[in-house]
Amino acid sequence: MTTTLTSPARETATTRAPQDDFPANILTGACPSRTVMRHLTDRWTPFIVAALSEQPVARFGELKAKIQGVSPKVLTQTLRSMERDGLVERRVTASIPPRVDYELTALGTTLIEPMTALRHWAQDNMQAVLESRERYDAADLKKGALENGEL
Repeated sequence: MTTTLTSPARETATTRAPQDDFPANILTGACPSRTVMRHLTDRWTPFIVAALSEQPVARFGELKAKIQGVSPKVLTQTLRSMERDGLVERRVTASIPPRVDYELTALGTTLIEPMTALRHWAQDNMQAVLESRERYDAADLKKGALENGEL
């Protein structure tokens, strides 16, 4: 973002935000992209994106029913955070009781493809990961038993 400071006579100075001078780099501690990445890797954001990709406009209760295991408090917090980041739009319709609908924004819809790829990877590789866990845990138990002189 560039801001130009002007006097009545002429332009006197130009100031820039520090991040404008450097490209985004998620590995740099001060890079704002870290906060974006943190949000995208939040436990519930991918599930909300998946739910809203299947049902583009959903009420809170519909999201809660579709995303098993999320508490109302955490769902509310995640939706608010996504709304703040411009990923979700919250629309209130005056009625009794008020109707609140959620949908992905244009920016939010750009998450559907990468989140779907992650979802498919997790589903496709679930068995291999579970088998790896079993092997690791069995080896860890055996190592512990050896260290304790049990074997």
